[in-house]
This record gives sequence, structure tokens and C-alpha cells, in this order.
Amino acid sequence: MARCEVCGNDYGMTFEVHAQGAVHVFDCFSCAIHRMAPVCEHCRVQIIGQGVEVGNQWYCGAHCAREAGKTGIVDKV
Repeated sequence: MARCEVCGNDYGMTFEVHAQGAVHVFDCFSCAIHRMAPVCEHCRVQIIGQGVEVGNQWYCGAHCAREAGKTGIVDKV
């Protein structure tokens, strides 16, 4: 069994996420999202979907990017 790095649950069905040279162990998707999802620079929500990257900043969508003063952002959805 392995221990979830977010909640500490020692669980027989944990899973690993390999990202940027590191290995993370979680017991559920909500813990993985809590640790791994980027946060919108404008509204501070965790970005579960695709989001919008402008420079090195992440936004949950084009609306928040524009509200933060970014220009030329077009939502393709």
C-alpha cells in the first residue's frame, strides 16, 4: 500500500502521476487535482479543463485572461 501525498490516506489502490521528472502518489482524483491543477491568475479557481496560457500565466478561460488585461485572447470553444 502507498500513502496519498495530499490527504495521507494509506490505500491499496493509489495511483502515480509522473510529471516533470517527479512521481506523485494519490488515492483519488480530487487529491491529484488539488496538488497538480494550475490556478487561474484572475479568479483563482483550479483549472481542470484546458485553460488558457498567456506567457507563463494560466487562466481558466479567455474571459479571465481579458479581465486580467491580456489582449488578443480568443476562446475557441
